[in-house]
Amino acid sequence: MKLLVTGGSGFIGSNFIKICLNSSKKNSIINLDSMFVGSNPKNLQNIHSKNYKFIKGNICDSHLIKKLIDKVDCVVNFAAESHVDRSIDDSTAFLKSNVLGVHTILEEIRKNKRVKLLQISTDEVFGDKLKGSFSENDPLSPSNPYAATKAAAEMLVKSYARTYDLDVTITRCVNNYGPNQFPEKLIPKVILYALNDLPIPIHGDGKAIRQWIHVSDHCRAILKILQKNPPHSVYNIPGNYESTNIKLVKSILKIMKKSDKLIKFVPDRLGQDKRYALKSNFVSNDIGFKPKINFDSGLSSTILWYMNNKNWWKNYFSKNKIHNF
Repeated sequence: MKLLVTGGSGFIGSNFIKICLNSSKKNSIINLDSMFVGSNPKNLQNIHSKNYKFIKGNICDSHLIKKLIDKVDCVVNFAAESHVDRSIDDSTAFLKSNVLGVHTILEEIRKNKRVKLLQISTDEVFGDKLKGSFSENDPLSPSNPYAATKAAAEMLVKSYARTYDLDVTITRCVNNYGPNQFPEKLIPKVILYALNDLPIPIHGDGKAIRQWIHVSDHCRAILKILQKNPPHSVYNIPGNYESTNIKLVKSILKIMKKSDKLIKFVPDRLGQDKRYALKSNFVSNDIGFKPKINFDSGLSSTILWYMNNKNWWKNYFSKNKIHNF
């Protein structure tokens, strides 16, 4: 496969690139990343392969997108602004990247129909569900600006597929965790706050529920979907662990041998979703995918990674950035 991976220097994108390159010597990747918030050149610094090339650039740059699409068989679009809290403060960057950026990619693929698009979406497009789980065909009802931009991107992708007969696939995944995750997200933030004995802010009563999947499992699912090459498809990628935020935070603190007294409850997030949950018969039956990494062992190894890789995250503290997440 010849892939253009957008946002490949971020958390999930960088893990996908490593898994994809390791899976076959026939795979080649162009990584296009604007290196905004969440991207880190250290995520891929150890890749030395003639089948990998990095280009700094923005998915809203139509001339660049056209030039790169001519060289590949498929675009895997990870590029996105993805933090809910920042989208609530100011959604402008989210609209540009998550909607206009996707539109730019679609326009160039419309002119070059041999190229496939795999759009990486999120469980948040559905909104919350107190009981049961969302399947692929349930209606979208996003609750915050970030989720709304991802839902808008899905609508664009589906409309272009039908109108222009493009070869597109959409995947929606639950919360990811693992190495290299930017510290604005819950699990790395808790780990780093705890390592530095800082108060850990928890929204509301901490009872919001999320499903979790290790980033390696998520990336393995994406690779399997690409290899199956299903046309005009949507796949939910469920996790194998569900927990309230407060239970998860206490689990992290227990593993790290830190006191629960570090927990500090703060006002709840505006528009907070109480629970996310996905299910999918398609991804298990059609694609043959199930998560492999047990959550407890995956969480322990993630904590150990952050403890052993201070050089990866120390600048967030030295520049006093972490308090502004």
